[in-house]
Amino acid sequence: MKLRVVTHAEHDGGARFPDVWPAFMAHDPVVSSFFPRLYEVFPDFQLWVLDGKETAAGACTLPVRWDGVPEQRGLDWAMSSGQGGSPSTLCAVTVTVAPEYRRRGLSAALLRRMAGLATAHGLDALIAPVRPTWKERYPLTPIERYVLWRRDDGFHYDPWIRTHERLGGEILSPAPRSMTITGSREEWEEWTGLQFPEDGDYVVPRALAPVSFANGSGTYVEPNVWVRHRV
Repeated sequence: MKLRVVTHAEHDGGARFPDVWPAFMAHDPVVSSFFPRLYEVFPDFQLWVLDGKETAAGACTLPVRWDGVPEQRGLDWAMSSGQGGSPSTLCAVTVTVAPEYRRRGLSAALLRRMAGLATAHGLDALIAPVRPTWKERYPLTPIERYVLWRRDDGFHYDPWIRTHERLGGEILSPAPRSMTITGSREEWEEWTGLQFPEDGDYVVPRALAPVSFANGSGTYVEPNVWVRHRV
């Protein structure tokens, strides 16, 4: 069956994002409070890729007021301070592809559609606090160094950033505090299946940076990379 892309406003309901994110990602207080509202407030800016009645992929965006200066808080900024004033720019929030539909070019297709949404709504650019796919392999490497890594062909080392570049995306700068997730020791043990017997920094599977524990509380600050697509 042929895949089709629709906005949330055009969809008849029932689509759900594939459950592919680590459990701790659901506990950023800014994102978790604002994310459900995207479908109510900005239904024309949310995309679904459907295979019949099955959800193959989805993408979320939101219009923001951006002055051209990359914000260190990344996604948290977009869902809080970025909402002040008349929107000028479209900000990508997430692209999620179900495992069985990967390697079919859906991520690139959704990026193109998101840029098209920015154009259709008269916005000046598509910006994205990109979550680098392979940064989880190097959680101890600062994002300021990781963002400089390149292959021999000149494209970025990271495959998701590389996809953006191949579609004309320009790396602006790191967003070193794109998300902040804090939880008790017990919560982090539930989210990760690990134990954290003493204070200190821990490498956690699928986290892009260590989780720091102090006084029984763990804090994870996720670094992303700002990329801009001109439209």
